[in-house]
Amino acid sequence: MARQEYGNVYGALAPFYFDLERSRSHTDPILFRTYRDPEQQAQMLAQLKIFAKSDYAQGWSQREEKLDTMTGIFENAVLREFEQGYAEKDFDGRMKRFATVLVALNGGAACLDSFIHNHPLMLEKEKLGNPTDCLQNDTLTLKPSHEFFRGLAMALNEEAAIIDRVFPPTVDVLHTFLERVADDVIADYLNTLFDEAHEVSIEAYLEAIAGVFDQALQLAMSLKHTKASKPDFNEEAKRIVSRCFEQHVDLYLQEELDHFKRKSAAEVDTWEKRLQEEEQSTETLFMANVNRKAVKQDFLSSFKKVVMMPVNVLPSMGGSTASKSNDAVSGVNRNSTFDPTSRVGTPVPGEGTSTPRTEAPTTELAAKAAIMSSRLEGIRSLFSIEVALNLTHMAKSGLERAARFVQLGGQSGEEAKEQSEQIFINLVHILGNRHVKLGFDKAVSHLADYKPREVADHSKEGVAPLVAFLELVNVGDLIQQMVEVFYLQELVAAKLTDRDDFLSVAAKEKKRFEAMLDERVAAGLNKGIDVLMDEVEYLCGTTQQPTDFNPPVGPNGQVQVMDIGPSQTATKIVEVVSSHTSMLIGSTDKNVLDVFNQEVGVRLFTALCKHLKRQRISVDGSIKLISDMNAYNSYIVSLRNKPLMQYFAALRELSQIYLIDAKEAKEIATIIADTDRYHGIFRAEEVYEFAERRADWYQIKSAVEKQMYGVGCLVM
Repeated sequence: MARQEYGNVYGALAPFYFDLERSRSHTDPILFRTYRDPEQQAQMLAQLKIFAKSDYAQGWSQREEKLDTMTGIFENAVLREFEQGYAEKDFDGRMKRFATVLVALNGGAACLDSFIHNHPLMLEKEKLGNPTDCLQNDTLTLKPSHEFFRGLAMALNEEAAIIDRVFPPTVDVLHTFLERVADDVIADYLNTLFDEAHEVSIEAYLEAIAGVFDQALQLAMSLKHTKASKPDFNEEAKRIVSRCFEQHVDLYLQEELDHFKRKSAAEVDTWEKRLQEEEQSTETLFMANVNRKAVKQDFLSSFKKVVMMPVNVLPSMGGSTASKSNDAVSGVNRNSTFDPTSRVGTPVPGEGTSTPRTEAPTTELAAKAAIMSSRLEGIRSLFSIEVALNLTHMAKSGLERAARFVQLGGQSGEEAKEQSEQIFINLVHILGNRHVKLGFDKAVSHLADYKPREVADHSKEGVAPLVAFLELVNVGDLIQQMVEVFYLQELVAAKLTDRDDFLSVAAKEKKRFEAMLDERVAAGLNKGIDVLMDEVEYLCGTTQQPTDFNPPVGPNGQVQVMDIGPSQTATKIVEVVSSHTSMLIGSTDKNVLDVFNQEVGVRLFTALCKHLKRQRISVDGSIKLISDMNAYNSYIVSLRNKPLMQYFAALRELSQIYLIDAKEAKEIATIIADTDRYHGIFRAEEVYEFAERRADWYQIKSAVEKQMYGVGCLVM
C-alpha cells in the first residue's frame, strides 16, 4: 500500500524534480510555467523539498543543490514583493499574500526576519526614550522609563493587530518579535540606565532596578495577543521580558544586602553616638562646677562624714555644700519620675528626661551621685522602638525589592529568595546583637550600680531604675513582636520561607533572637529582683517605727492603739513590689512571669523574716504586725502562685505567737512546737528564734523552755 502510494507521489513530482536539474536559469523549470500562481509554486517547491529526501540515486546531491538554488531564487523574489508591500504599508494586500506564500514555502522565516529587522522599533528605538533622562541632576525619577515602556507597549499592541492582518494564524510572529525587542531594545535601555544609576549612587541603582522591573512586568501584562499566540501568552511575555534582568540580578542582590548592612549599622552607630554624647555632656555638666584643687583636701573628710552619717541624712554631703548637693541629687531623682503606662515612644537621647539644672553640684561626691542617678534614669532609652522601626523599614524596602525577582524562577529566582532571607537575618542580627542585647547589658550594669541608700527621694511610686528597666522589657517585647510580624508578613506570607521548615536559616535566626531576648530579660529581672529587695530592705530599715509593734505606755499607764491597720512600711512595700510585678503582665512570657513572681515572693519572705527578727514586739503591737502579715499575704494570694501562698500563710500563723498573753506560756510553747501549723516552712527552732522577739520574752522564757524542753525536770 505504501509502495503504491509512493509510486503515485513519484509519478506526480519526479518530472518537476528532474527537470530542475536540467534548468539553467529560473525561467527554465517546467514548474514555474505549469503553475503561475506564487502560492501554488511555493507549495510545489515545498513538496519537492520533502520528495528530495527520498532520493538516494547517483547525483542526488547535485539535484538537491539545484532545488535549493531555485527555491532560494523564488524566495528572494517573493521577499522583495513582501518588502515593497511593507514599505507601502500594504498590509492586507501584497504583504498578506506574499507572507502566506513564504510561510507555505518554508515556514516564513525570511519574511519574519525582514519584518522584524525593518520595523521602526528596531531602526528608531532611540525615539522611545533616553535612559539617562531618569537621572537628571543625579536624582532618580522613573517617569521617563514609564513613558518608555508605555510607548513600547502601545507600539507592540499596534503591531499585534498588524501581525494578525499580515501573517496566517499558524505562525506565532509576535512571540519571535517580542524576543527580538527584548534583546535589542529593552536590554540596551536597561544596561545603560543601570550602569548610569550605579555611578550616581547605590540608592538610585537599587530603586532603578526594582522600579523598572515592575514597569517591565506591567508592559508584559498589558500586551495584546494575536490569533497565533498561545493561551499563556502574557506569562510567556513576562518570562521573555524578565530575562533582560537576569544578567543584573547577581550584582543587584549583593548590592541590596550590602546596602542594608551599611545603612542599619549607621543607624545603630548614630544612636550609640547620641547616647554616648548625652552621657558625656551630663557628666561634664555635673562636674563643671567642681573645683578639684579646692575639694581634693576636703574629699576624704567629706567622705568619712558621709559614711558615719545616719542613713536618713545620707544625701547631705560636703559640709556647707550639703544642701546644694542634696538638691542636685534629689533633682536627678525628681526628674526620673516615669509613667509606666505611657508607651507612645522611646525617649530619644538629647531630648532628655531631666529638666535643666540651675546649679550644678559643687562637690565631687555630689556630682558622681548625680551622674549615677542620671545613668539610672537613662536605662529606658538604651534601645529604641524608633531605631527598631527604622531598621525594619529599611529591611522591608530592601526585602520587597529583592523579593520581586523571585518570580524570575530558576537559579536567579532561588538567589533572590535566599538573599531576601539574608536581609531578614541581618535585620535580626543587628537589631539583636548590636542594639537590644547591648542595651540590656548596659541596663543590667546600671541596675547593679543602684544603691537605695544613696537616693535622696523615696517618696515616688516605684524604684526609678527598676521601673525604667521594666519599661525597657516592654520595649524589648514590642520589638520582638515587630520581628515576628515582619517575619510572618514579609517572608512567610510572601512564600519566601516556610515557617514549618526546621532547616530554614531565617527561622533559626529568629529563634536565636528570641532566646537572646529571653536570656537578657531573665538576667535583668534577676538583677531587678536584687534592686527591688534592696529597696524593700531600705524601706524596712527607714520607715518602720519602733513603736509600730511595741507601742509605748501612755500617761495613764495604758497602751493606746489608735490604728489597727497595716503599718506605713507594709503598705509601702506592698505598693512597691506589686507595682513592679504588675508591669511585666502582658510583656513577658507567662512562665517567665511566674518564675519572676515566685522569686520575688521568696526573696520578700526572706527579707520580712530578717526584718521581723530585728523588731521588738509587744502583745499590744502584735495587732499591727498581724495586719502587716495579712497585707503581705493578700498581695501574695493575688499572684495566684500556690507555692508562695504557703510561705506567707506560715508567716501569718507565725505572727500569732505575739498575740498570746504572757500568762499563757504553755500555749506559746505549744504553738512554737506545732510545725504542722507552719506547713513545714519553719522548724521549731526557727519559730523559737522569732518568739525571742517578744517584748516580754525574758519574763516568759523559762516557762516556755520548761514546757518545750522539760527544763527543771529530774530523771529518776
